[in-house]
Amino acid sequence: MVKKFVLAFLCFATYVVSAQNGSVSPYSLFGVGELRHARTIDNQSMGGLGMYTDSIHIHLNNPAALGKLALTSFSTAFSHRELRLETNAAKQTSSVTTLEYLAVALPVKFQRAGFGFGLKPYSAIGYSLLNETTDSQGNQVTSTYTGDGGLNQVFLSTGFRLMQYLHVGATVNYYFGNLEKSRLQETENVIFGTVDQRRSDLDGFDFNFGMTYTPEFGKYNLFTSVRVNTQANITSENEQQIGSVVAGSLRPIEISDVDLDAENLRYTDIKIPTTTSIGLGFGEDKHWFIGAEYSFQKYSEFVNTFLKEDNTEYQDASSYALGGYFVPDYSSIDSFFNRVTYRAGVRLDNTGLIVNDKPIENFGITFGLGVPIGSNFSNLNLGFEIGRRGTQMNDLVRESYFKFSVGLAFNARWFLKRQIN
Repeated sequence: MVKKFVLAFLCFATYVVSAQNGSVSPYSLFGVGELRHARTIDNQSMGGLGMYTDSIHIHLNNPAALGKLALTSFSTAFSHRELRLETNAAKQTSSVTTLEYLAVALPVKFQRAGFGFGLKPYSAIGYSLLNETTDSQGNQVTSTYTGDGGLNQVFLSTGFRLMQYLHVGATVNYYFGNLEKSRLQETENVIFGTVDQRRSDLDGFDFNFGMTYTPEFGKYNLFTSVRVNTQANITSENEQQIGSVVAGSLRPIEISDVDLDAENLRYTDIKIPTTTSIGLGFGEDKHWFIGAEYSFQKYSEFVNTFLKEDNTEYQDASSYALGGYFVPDYSSIDSFFNRVTYRAGVRLDNTGLIVNDKPIENFGITFGLGVPIGSNFSNLNLGFEIGRRGTQMNDLVRESYFKFSVGLAFNARWFLKRQIN
Protein backbone atom coordinates (compact mmCIF):
# COMPACT_ATOMS: atom_id res chain seq x y z
CA MET A 1 0.00 0.00 0.00
CA VAL A 2 2.80 2.41 0.89
CA LYS A 3 4.56 1.76 -2.45
CA LYS A 4 1.34 2.43 -4.38
CA PHE A 5 0.79 5.65 -2.43
CA VAL A 6 4.34 6.87 -3.14
CA LEU A 7 4.09 6.01 -6.86
CA ALA A 8 0.70 7.71 -7.27
CA PHE A 9 1.95 10.79 -5.39
CA LEU A 10 5.03 11.22 -7.56
CA CYS A 11 3.13 10.65 -10.83
CA PHE A 12 0.55 13.29 -9.91
CA ALA A 13 3.19 15.72 -8.71
CA THR A 14 5.28 15.37 -11.86
CA TYR A 15 2.25 15.95 -14.08
CA VAL A 16 1.14 19.08 -12.20
CA VAL A 17 4.58 20.71 -12.10
CA SER A 18 5.39 19.90 -15.73
CA ALA A 19 2.10 21.37 -16.95
CA GLN A 20 2.42 24.78 -15.30
CA ASN A 21 4.08 27.98 -16.45
CA GLY A 22 5.64 29.33 -13.29
CA SER A 23 6.84 32.80 -14.30
CA VAL A 24 5.86 35.93 -16.21
CA SER A 25 8.95 37.88 -15.17
CA PRO A 26 11.28 39.41 -17.80
CA TYR A 27 14.14 38.48 -15.46
CA SER A 28 13.39 34.81 -16.13
CA LEU A 29 15.30 35.41 -19.38
CA PHE A 30 18.58 35.01 -17.52
CA GLY A 31 20.45 32.04 -16.06
CA VAL A 32 18.18 29.00 -15.70
CA GLY A 33 15.12 31.20 -15.16
CA GLU A 34 13.49 32.85 -12.17
CA LEU A 35 14.68 30.93 -9.08
CA ARG A 36 11.86 29.76 -6.82
CA HIS A 37 13.80 28.67 -3.68
CA ALA A 38 10.75 26.73 -2.50
CA ARG A 39 9.95 26.96 1.19
CA THR A 40 6.81 25.91 3.01
CA ILE A 41 4.22 28.66 3.44
CA ASP A 42 4.91 28.89 7.18
CA ASN A 43 8.61 29.54 6.45
CA GLN A 44 7.84 31.95 3.60
CA SER A 45 5.60 34.00 5.91
CA MET A 46 8.52 34.56 8.29
CA GLY A 47 10.65 36.35 5.72
CA GLY A 48 11.68 33.07 4.11
CA LEU A 49 13.56 31.81 7.16
CA GLY A 50 14.88 28.30 6.59
CA MET A 51 16.06 27.68 10.14
CA TYR A 52 12.97 27.20 12.32
CA THR A 53 12.06 23.53 12.89
CA ASP A 54 9.48 21.70 15.00
CA SER A 55 7.90 18.25 15.33
CA ILE A 56 4.77 18.65 13.16
CA HIS A 57 5.80 20.54 9.99
CA ILE A 58 7.60 19.37 6.89
CA HIS A 59 10.70 21.41 6.16
CA LEU A 60 11.83 21.75 2.54
CA ASN A 61 15.18 23.44 3.22
CA ASN A 62 16.58 21.88 6.36
CA PRO A 63 16.56 18.05 6.42
CA ALA A 64 17.72 18.08 10.06
CA ALA A 65 14.08 18.88 10.94
CA LEU A 66 13.14 15.27 10.12
CA GLY A 67 14.95 14.17 13.28
CA LYS A 68 12.24 15.99 15.28
CA LEU A 69 9.27 14.59 13.37
CA ALA A 70 6.50 13.11 15.51
CA LEU A 71 3.73 12.49 12.95
CA THR A 72 3.35 11.49 9.33
CA SER A 73 2.94 14.75 7.43
CA PHE A 74 1.63 15.69 4.01
CA SER A 75 2.04 19.23 2.76
CA THR A 76 1.14 21.04 -0.44
CA ALA A 77 0.64 24.65 -1.48
CA PHE A 78 -0.33 26.91 -4.37
CA SER A 79 0.40 30.59 -4.88
CA HIS A 80 -0.93 33.45 -6.99
CA ARG A 81 1.10 36.52 -7.89
CA GLU A 82 -0.06 39.85 -9.25
CA LEU A 83 2.72 41.88 -10.90
CA ARG A 84 3.08 45.42 -12.14
CA LEU A 85 5.94 45.81 -14.63
CA GLU A 86 7.28 49.32 -15.20
CA THR A 87 9.87 50.87 -17.49
CA ASN A 88 10.52 54.54 -18.10
CA ALA A 89 8.21 54.35 -21.11
CA ALA A 90 5.40 51.93 -20.22
CA LYS A 91 3.51 49.99 -17.57
CA GLN A 92 1.93 46.54 -17.72
CA THR A 93 0.20 44.18 -15.31
CA SER A 94 0.30 40.40 -15.28
CA SER A 95 -0.41 37.45 -13.01
CA VAL A 96 0.57 33.82 -12.55
CA THR A 97 -0.70 30.92 -10.43
CA THR A 98 1.65 28.05 -9.60
CA LEU A 99 2.12 24.95 -7.51
CA GLU A 100 4.63 25.63 -4.73
CA TYR A 101 5.43 22.08 -3.61
CA LEU A 102 4.16 18.60 -2.80
CA ALA A 103 5.87 16.74 0.04
CA VAL A 104 5.44 13.80 2.41
CA ALA A 105 7.46 13.07 5.58
CA LEU A 106 7.31 10.03 7.84
CA PRO A 107 8.88 9.39 11.26
CA VAL A 108 11.03 6.26 11.39
CA LYS A 109 11.49 6.58 15.14
CA PHE A 110 9.41 9.04 17.16
CA GLN A 111 11.31 12.37 17.28
CA ARG A 112 14.59 10.63 16.62
CA ALA A 113 14.67 9.84 12.89
CA GLY A 114 12.54 10.41 9.82
CA PHE A 115 12.58 10.66 6.06
CA GLY A 116 10.73 12.70 3.48
CA PHE A 117 10.26 12.99 -0.27
CA GLY A 118 8.47 15.19 -2.73
CA LEU A 119 8.65 17.52 -5.67
CA LYS A 120 9.14 21.27 -5.96
CA PRO A 121 9.81 23.76 -8.77
CA TYR A 122 13.34 25.17 -8.74
CA SER A 123 13.18 27.72 -11.55
CA ALA A 124 10.76 28.94 -14.22
CA ILE A 125 11.04 30.72 -17.55
CA GLY A 126 8.07 32.64 -18.95
CA TYR A 127 8.60 35.90 -20.81
CA SER A 128 7.72 37.73 -24.02
CA LEU A 129 9.80 40.84 -24.68
CA LEU A 130 9.75 43.34 -27.53
CA ASN A 131 12.68 45.56 -28.48
CA GLU A 132 12.46 48.19 -31.24
CA THR A 133 15.51 49.91 -32.74
CA THR A 134 16.43 51.70 -35.98
CA ASP A 135 19.06 50.47 -38.43
CA SER A 136 21.54 52.61 -40.40
CA GLN A 137 19.00 53.10 -43.23
CA GLY A 138 16.37 54.40 -40.84
CA ASN A 139 14.23 51.24 -40.95
CA GLN A 140 12.60 50.00 -37.76
CA VAL A 141 14.01 46.70 -36.49
CA THR A 142 11.75 44.71 -34.15
CA SER A 143 13.20 41.90 -32.04
CA THR A 144 10.83 39.60 -30.14
CA TYR A 145 12.21 37.40 -27.37
CA THR A 146 10.13 34.56 -25.89
CA GLY A 147 10.95 31.82 -23.39
CA ASP A 148 9.28 28.91 -21.65
CA GLY A 149 10.15 25.98 -19.39
CA GLY A 150 12.00 25.55 -16.12
CA LEU A 151 13.72 23.22 -13.72
CA ASN A 152 12.05 20.99 -11.13
CA GLN A 153 13.44 18.95 -8.24
CA VAL A 154 12.51 15.54 -6.93
CA PHE A 155 14.02 15.19 -3.48
CA LEU A 156 14.63 12.51 -0.86
CA SER A 157 15.63 13.57 2.65
CA THR A 158 16.51 11.98 5.96
CA GLY A 159 17.23 13.43 9.39
CA PHE A 160 18.43 12.16 12.79
CA ARG A 161 18.83 13.24 16.37
CA LEU A 162 22.49 12.72 17.22
CA MET A 163 22.17 13.83 20.82
CA GLN A 164 19.87 15.99 22.91
CA TYR A 165 19.18 19.27 21.07
CA LEU A 166 21.45 18.34 18.11
CA HIS A 167 19.92 17.19 14.80
CA VAL A 168 21.49 16.57 11.39
CA GLY A 169 20.09 15.67 8.00
CA ALA A 170 20.80 15.30 4.30
CA THR A 171 18.85 15.65 1.05
CA VAL A 172 19.58 14.45 -2.46
CA ASN A 173 17.93 16.54 -5.18
CA TYR A 174 17.40 15.34 -8.75
CA TYR A 175 16.88 18.13 -11.28
CA PHE A 176 14.94 17.71 -14.50
CA GLY A 177 13.29 19.98 -17.02
CA ASN A 178 13.84 21.95 -20.21
CA LEU A 179 14.50 25.53 -21.22
CA GLU A 180 13.28 26.98 -24.52
CA LYS A 181 14.25 30.39 -25.88
CA SER A 182 13.45 32.04 -29.19
CA ARG A 183 14.48 35.30 -30.88
CA LEU A 184 12.62 36.68 -33.89
CA GLN A 185 13.96 39.70 -35.78
CA GLU A 186 11.91 41.60 -38.36
CA THR A 187 12.99 44.68 -40.32
CA GLU A 188 10.63 47.26 -41.79
CA ASN A 189 10.17 46.89 -45.60
CA VAL A 190 11.91 43.49 -45.58
CA ILE A 191 9.75 40.49 -46.56
CA PHE A 192 11.59 37.91 -44.49
CA GLY A 193 12.49 37.80 -40.83
CA THR A 194 15.10 35.67 -39.08
CA VAL A 195 14.52 33.31 -36.18
CA ASP A 196 16.89 31.66 -33.68
CA GLN A 197 15.35 28.89 -31.55
CA ARG A 198 17.19 27.08 -28.76
CA ARG A 199 16.23 24.24 -26.44
CA SER A 200 18.07 22.57 -23.56
CA ASP A 201 16.98 19.34 -21.86
CA LEU A 202 18.45 19.23 -18.38
CA ASP A 203 19.12 16.76 -15.60
CA GLY A 204 21.52 16.59 -12.67
CA PHE A 205 22.01 16.31 -8.92
CA ASP A 206 23.01 18.22 -5.85
CA PHE A 207 22.94 17.65 -2.08
CA ASN A 208 21.68 19.67 0.87
CA PHE A 209 23.09 19.16 4.38
CA GLY A 210 21.59 20.67 7.50
CA MET A 211 22.32 20.88 11.20
CA THR A 212 20.32 22.44 14.05
CA TYR A 213 21.21 22.91 17.69
CA THR A 214 18.34 24.07 19.93
CA PRO A 215 19.33 24.04 23.62
CA GLU A 216 16.75 24.90 26.28
CA PHE A 217 17.10 27.63 28.90
CA GLY A 218 14.18 27.06 31.20
CA LYS A 219 11.05 27.62 29.10
CA TYR A 220 13.04 29.29 26.30
CA ASN A 221 14.95 27.84 23.34
CA LEU A 222 17.98 29.06 21.43
CA PHE A 223 17.77 28.15 17.72
CA THR A 224 20.95 27.77 15.66
CA SER A 225 21.16 26.39 12.15
CA VAL A 226 23.73 25.75 9.43
CA ARG A 227 22.78 24.57 5.94
CA VAL A 228 24.98 23.86 2.92
CA ASN A 229 23.43 23.23 -0.50
CA THR A 230 26.27 21.87 -2.64
CA GLN A 231 27.01 22.91 -6.21
CA ALA A 232 24.46 21.55 -8.68
CA ASN A 233 26.12 19.86 -11.66
CA ILE A 234 23.55 19.72 -14.44
CA THR A 235 24.01 18.22 -17.88
CA SER A 236 22.37 20.10 -20.75
CA GLU A 237 21.55 18.42 -24.07
CA ASN A 238 21.11 21.24 -26.57
CA GLU A 239 19.39 21.92 -29.88
CA GLN A 240 19.44 25.05 -32.05
CA GLN A 241 17.59 26.00 -35.22
CA ILE A 242 18.00 29.15 -37.29
CA GLY A 243 16.22 30.24 -40.43
CA SER A 244 13.88 32.57 -42.24
CA VAL A 245 10.15 33.23 -41.83
CA VAL A 246 7.63 35.40 -43.63
CA ALA A 247 7.34 38.67 -41.73
CA GLY A 248 3.95 39.08 -40.07
CA SER A 249 2.59 35.58 -40.69
CA LEU A 250 5.78 33.87 -39.35
CA ARG A 251 5.37 31.11 -41.92
CA PRO A 252 8.67 29.15 -42.09
CA ILE A 253 10.66 29.53 -45.30
CA GLU A 254 13.87 27.73 -44.45
CA ILE A 255 14.74 26.38 -41.01
CA SER A 256 18.03 24.54 -40.45
CA ASP A 257 19.53 22.64 -37.54
CA VAL A 258 22.79 24.08 -36.27
CA ASP A 259 25.66 21.57 -36.06
CA LEU A 260 26.32 21.96 -32.33
CA ASP A 261 28.64 18.94 -32.30
CA ALA A 262 31.14 20.85 -34.42
CA GLU A 263 31.09 23.67 -31.88
CA ASN A 264 31.26 21.32 -28.85
CA LEU A 265 27.88 22.67 -27.69
CA ARG A 266 25.69 19.59 -28.08
CA TYR A 267 26.31 18.65 -24.44
CA THR A 268 27.29 21.35 -21.97
CA ASP A 269 27.48 21.65 -18.20
CA ILE A 270 25.50 24.07 -16.06
CA LYS A 271 27.01 24.77 -12.65
CA ILE A 272 24.86 26.38 -9.94
CA PRO A 273 27.25 27.31 -7.09
CA THR A 274 27.07 26.19 -3.46
CA THR A 275 24.80 28.11 -1.08
CA THR A 276 25.58 28.36 2.65
CA SER A 277 23.04 29.60 5.22
CA ILE A 278 23.53 30.49 8.88
CA GLY A 279 20.63 31.21 11.23
CA LEU A 280 20.14 32.31 14.84
CA GLY A 281 16.89 32.68 16.77
CA PHE A 282 15.26 32.67 20.19
CA GLY A 283 11.80 31.85 21.45
CA GLU A 284 9.36 30.07 23.72
CA ASP A 285 8.00 26.77 22.43
CA LYS A 286 4.44 26.99 21.02
CA HIS A 287 4.23 30.67 21.98
CA TRP A 288 6.67 32.93 20.13
CA PHE A 289 9.86 32.95 18.08
CA ILE A 290 12.10 35.50 16.36
CA GLY A 291 15.11 34.73 14.20
CA ALA A 292 17.49 35.98 11.52
CA GLU A 293 19.30 34.21 8.71
CA TYR A 294 22.09 35.05 6.29
CA SER A 295 22.75 33.13 3.07
CA PHE A 296 25.57 33.56 0.58
CA GLN A 297 26.40 32.00 -2.76
CA LYS A 298 29.39 32.42 -5.10
CA TYR A 299 27.06 33.10 -8.01
CA SER A 300 29.97 34.69 -9.86
CA GLU A 301 30.93 31.08 -10.68
CA PHE A 302 27.59 30.32 -12.38
CA VAL A 303 28.10 28.68 -15.79
CA ASN A 304 25.68 28.20 -18.68
CA THR A 305 27.65 28.45 -21.92
CA PHE A 306 24.81 27.64 -24.32
CA LEU A 307 22.02 29.96 -23.13
CA LYS A 308 24.07 32.98 -22.08
CA GLU A 309 22.72 36.48 -22.73
CA ASP A 310 24.40 39.72 -23.78
CA ASN A 311 24.90 42.58 -21.28
CA THR A 312 24.73 40.09 -18.42
CA GLU A 313 27.18 39.35 -15.63
CA TYR A 314 27.02 37.39 -12.39
CA GLN A 315 28.37 38.34 -8.99
CA ASP A 316 28.25 36.67 -5.59
CA ALA A 317 24.69 36.52 -4.24
CA SER A 318 23.45 37.04 -0.69
CA SER A 319 20.19 37.08 1.23
CA TYR A 320 19.09 38.50 4.59
CA ALA A 321 15.92 37.36 6.35
CA LEU A 322 14.28 38.38 9.62
CA GLY A 323 11.03 36.93 10.92
CA GLY A 324 9.07 35.16 13.59
CA TYR A 325 5.69 34.01 14.87
CA PHE A 326 3.34 34.48 17.81
CA VAL A 327 0.64 32.16 19.20
CA PRO A 328 -1.48 33.79 21.95
CA ASP A 329 -2.48 30.45 23.56
CA TYR A 330 -2.18 27.25 21.51
CA SER A 331 -4.28 25.25 24.05
CA SER A 332 -7.11 27.78 24.35
CA ILE A 333 -10.62 26.34 24.39
CA ASP A 334 -12.59 29.60 24.65
CA SER A 335 -11.05 31.49 21.70
CA PHE A 336 -10.26 30.07 18.27
CA PHE A 337 -8.12 33.12 17.39
CA ASN A 338 -5.87 32.48 20.40
CA ARG A 339 -4.83 29.20 18.72
CA VAL A 340 -3.96 30.82 15.40
CA THR A 341 -0.26 31.28 14.57
CA TYR A 342 0.55 34.83 13.42
CA ARG A 343 3.70 35.16 11.32
CA ALA A 344 5.63 38.08 9.80
CA GLY A 345 9.03 38.89 8.34
CA VAL A 346 11.16 40.83 5.86
CA ARG A 347 13.81 39.77 3.36
CA LEU A 348 16.41 41.40 1.12
CA ASP A 349 18.02 39.45 -1.72
CA ASN A 350 20.99 40.39 -3.83
CA THR A 351 20.26 37.94 -6.64
CA GLY A 352 23.79 37.98 -8.08
CA LEU A 353 22.41 38.98 -11.49
CA ILE A 354 23.80 42.12 -13.17
CA VAL A 355 22.00 43.40 -16.28
CA ASN A 356 23.11 46.52 -18.16
CA ASP A 357 25.61 47.17 -15.33
CA LYS A 358 22.85 47.27 -12.66
CA PRO A 359 22.62 44.66 -9.86
CA ILE A 360 19.13 43.16 -9.57
CA GLU A 361 17.82 43.14 -5.98
CA ASN A 362 14.59 41.92 -4.41
CA PHE A 363 12.92 43.24 -1.25
CA GLY A 364 9.86 41.64 0.34
CA ILE A 365 7.60 42.07 3.37
CA THR A 366 5.81 38.88 4.43
CA PHE A 367 3.06 37.93 6.84
CA GLY A 368 0.68 35.03 7.30
CA LEU A 369 -1.58 32.87 9.44
CA GLY A 370 -1.48 29.26 10.56
CA VAL A 371 -5.08 28.18 11.14
CA PRO A 372 -5.57 24.93 13.10
CA ILE A 373 -7.91 22.37 11.52
CA GLY A 374 -9.04 19.02 12.88
CA SER A 375 -6.86 17.03 15.24
CA ASN A 376 -3.19 15.99 15.15
CA PHE A 377 -2.03 19.62 14.77
CA SER A 378 -3.02 19.84 11.09
CA ASN A 379 -3.32 23.40 9.82
CA LEU A 380 -4.18 25.64 6.90
CA ASN A 381 -1.42 28.14 6.19
CA LEU A 382 -2.09 31.46 4.48
CA GLY A 383 0.83 33.56 3.31
CA PHE A 384 1.16 37.07 1.85
CA GLU A 385 4.13 38.91 0.38
CA ILE A 386 4.49 42.45 -0.94
CA GLY A 387 7.73 43.18 -2.72
CA ARG A 388 9.74 44.84 -5.43
CA ARG A 389 12.48 43.56 -7.73
CA GLY A 390 14.69 45.28 -10.27
CA THR A 391 14.98 48.91 -11.32
CA GLN A 392 13.86 51.30 -14.07
CA MET A 393 17.39 52.59 -14.52
CA ASN A 394 19.51 51.63 -17.56
CA ASP A 395 16.42 50.62 -19.60
CA LEU A 396 15.45 47.85 -17.18
CA VAL A 397 12.14 46.74 -15.67
CA ARG A 398 10.95 47.27 -12.11
CA GLU A 399 8.58 44.61 -10.80
CA SER A 400 6.15 45.34 -7.98
CA TYR A 401 4.31 42.24 -6.83
CA PHE A 402 1.73 40.88 -4.41
CA LYS A 403 1.80 37.16 -3.68
CA PHE A 404 -0.92 35.16 -1.96
CA SER A 405 -0.26 31.55 -0.95
CA VAL A 406 -2.43 28.78 0.45
CA GLY A 407 -0.87 25.66 1.98
CA LEU A 408 -2.27 22.59 3.66
CA ALA A 409 -0.22 20.78 6.30
CA PHE A 410 -2.00 17.53 7.17
CA ASN A 411 -0.71 15.32 9.96
CA ALA A 412 -1.69 11.74 10.80
CA ARG A 413 -0.49 8.78 12.81
CA TRP A 414 0.05 6.54 9.77
CA PHE A 415 2.88 4.00 9.79
CA LEU A 416 3.59 4.46 13.52
CA LYS A 417 4.04 1.25 15.46
CA ARG A 418 1.39 0.81 18.13
CA GLN A 419 2.75 0.63 21.65
CA ILE A 420 1.05 -1.06 24.61
CA ASN A 421 2.22 -0.20 28.10
